[in-house]
Amino acid sequence: MSETVTATLPLRRWQGEKATYHLVSFTGDEAEALTGHALMQRLELGRRRGFGSVKVTAAIGETVWKSSVFPQNKQSEWILLISKKVMKAEDLAPGDEISVSVTPL
Repeated sequence: MSETVTATLPLRRWQGEKATYHLVSFTGDEAEALTGHALMQRLELGRRRGFGSVKVTAAIGETVWKSSVFPQNKQSEWILLISKKVMKAEDLAPGDEISVSVTPL
């Protein structure tokens, strides 16, 4: 599967112990599609990647980059971290509703 998953999601800020992260969360049908890809990948490779992540090409506006999405809540939610570089390039701030797409690699 290399279907592109697209959604309009709120950009969230999460404060960790040592750093601040910005992210979006895929849920519902989008999360199901990413979970399906992760399961197929595990069947093909016989193992899963670190933290159960899936490599993706992500896009917001004109900015495209390679990253990974990470499962949360038993794969009912997938997290994509958004770097400061992407936020600056696309003029984003926490709370903005952004159209984001990811294509599993």
